[in-house]
Amino acid sequence: MSNACSPHAQESSWDTLILGIGNVLYADEGFGVRCVENLHARYVFPDSVSVMDGGTQGIFLLPWVRSATRLLIFDAIDFGLAPATLKLILGDDVPRYMGAKKVSMHQAGFQEVLSSAALTGDFPSELALVGAQPELLNDYGGSLTDGVKAQIDPAIRLACEVLTDWGVEFSAREQALGDRDLIGPDALDIHDYEQGRPVLPGEPA
Repeated sequence: MSNACSPHAQESSWDTLILGIGNVLYADEGFGVRCVENLHARYVFPDSVSVMDGGTQGIFLLPWVRSATRLLIFDAIDFGLAPATLKLILGDDVPRYMGAKKVSMHQAGFQEVLSSAALTGDFPSELALVGAQPELLNDYGGSLTDGVKAQIDPAIRLACEVLTDWGVEFSAREQALGDRDLIGPDALDIHDYEQGRPVLPGEPA
């Protein structure tokens, strides 16, 4: 069974931490969280693997990062590339990209998490970042743009390749989890979230 949890859960030690970070309330900044939701919905992981919606928790994620041997991150990253471009970063380059061009304050916080983990000597031995170039970030209450949303499936495939290379065992669920069984709050399920947004003056109904 997959260890899907939030950073408010009791701290434990994980062989592998799969972390989606970002803010789903600001359009493409929610890419990382939507990826980890979908990964959890489709695959079952052993108890040694934690699949976590890290949201915008920043430094509060430090205990979980310090306890992980391997860390895989999903996030929206400003690579300076065309919108919706997907990129895989491995190893020592991950901290550099997390702090290069910040798309929001959560990245400043997470770069601090990685730096703090390194200073304590409890730093994951394997690092991977699956990032998507955002197209739109300043749309409060908006969902992912179509181009970035289309990168969720390729991002999950990349993540599965990385996990396989790391020797992490996982299997496809016989049936994907329903909307109410995801790891985030029900109100932020992407389908309810998109349908529940009010139509603003001047927008098409």
